[in-house]
Formats: sequence, structure tokens, C-alpha cells
Amino acid sequence: MNDRVVVAGAVYDQGRLLAARRSAPPELAGRWELPGGKLEPGETGEQALVRELREELGVETEPLERIPGEWPLAPGYVLRVWTARLVSGVPAPLQDHDELRWLGPGESDAVDWLDQDRPAVAEAMRRLPTGTDATGTDAPGNGRARSHS
Repeated sequence: MNDRVVVAGAVYDQGRLLAARRSAPPELAGRWELPGGKLEPGETGEQALVRELREELGVETEPLERIPGEWPLAPGYVLRVWTARLVSGVPAPLQDHDELRWLGPGESDAVDWLDQDRPAVAEAMRRLPTGTDATGTDAPGNGRARSHS
């Protein structure tokens, strides 16, 4: 039997990574994760990620690359993570979350991550974009300039 896939996004903007604090279910409430949700039949991982981030955060994103590996969740579920660039919108905790935080380099330990997210978060922080390139345009994988604090 195949495990059901849960997708999550390591969303980047202005050289920062977005963290989302769970509000439900009770056993996960108060802990932090990379936002996302379940892959629906007929969707690719990238399509599911774009849909889930739109539903949960009210933003448009562009998936960039899949972080190698997958991590077991509840029985029958696995987590797969993609890096993603914020394209438009200001993230807001619309579903399943009650707080969002942008974390810069070296700030990954500032929140209490869910255990299954920790390996992907570590890799996402290693891949954190550094800002704009010498021409003043966005470096690959970096979001457009916006204030989201």
C-alpha cells in the first residue's frame, strides 16, 4: 500500500523562510511547521503545494525544487517538501495556523518545529536565498521585495 503524500513549502521571501504555527489538531497545536497539506488525486506535488499555500495562507507561490527525502507522518502519510518563492500576496494564517513568522539565517531554532519538519527545515535554511544579485533583480529563488513582518 502506498503512503498518502503531504506536501509542504519552504517559502522564501527577502532571504527569509516562512514558519507557521499549528492551531489544530490539539496534539500539534502550538508547534511550528512548513505550511502545506495533502496531495489530492490527479495533482502533482507542485500543483498541490500551490493550491495548499493559496488556501492556507492566501498567497501565490512558485515551487522551485524538491528537497531530497521524505519523512513519515501519521501512519500512512509521508511528508515531501519543496522550496518555493513568494510571488504575490501577504501570508496570513487562514487555515490550520494561528501565527506566522519569517526566519532569517541562523534563526531556525527560534521556534519549536514539529519533529518531522526538522530535517527539511535544516536543508531549507542551507538553501536560503541571499537577496538580490548585482543587477538589482531578484536572485534565483528569491521573492519580490515586500514587507511581511
